[in-house]
Amino acid sequence: MSEHANLTFVTLLGSLRKASLNAVVANSLPALAPAGIEIRALGSIADFPHYDADIQAEGFPPEVVAMGQAIAAADGVVIVTPEYNYSVPGALKNAIDWLSRLPENPFANKPVAIQTASPGAIGGARAQYHLRQSMVFLNAQVLNKPEIMIGQATSRIDAENGTITDESTRQHLTAQLEALAQAARR
Repeated sequence: MSEHANLTFVTLLGSLRKASLNAVVANSLPALAPAGIEIRALGSIADFPHYDADIQAEGFPPEVVAMGQAIAAADGVVIVTPEYNYSVPGALKNAIDWLSRLPENPFANKPVAIQTASPGAIGGARAQYHLRQSMVFLNAQVLNKPEIMIGQATSRIDAENGTITDESTRQHLTAQLEALAQAARR
């Protein structure tokens, strides 16, 4: 891939909440992306049924197939998620379980960046480490640095107005997107 080729990344949002800090982050990424990078949101993981091998035996739900195809077609994936009980939200884990069972694993060798935001001090770090374990199984190429763990996010993100108010947070997000682009071009 050319160093100057345009890239397309997709965002996988782990939150279902309307006023989600993480949704603000995910929705802000297109404006923070460096030139030549287009960022598109994937569909909602709320539309996925609970994973059940009996449902899978009847055929994959269309929303799972569509999301898998969008991930496979993208140059990279940005997973933006809150931390629930020191781990990832159940809905995100469910989506990953569904996507992992598609005949062609959409995450295999795919560059992936992880972003978390939390009102707490450590910004979702524990969720990131659990998510990284799942990504190892899926053979995703998870970006190690820069890490994005937005602690005390309510002082950096205005969820009501849908904006990231802290300039250094915006700069760190752009830096991670640049690093993901470098990984995608390798």
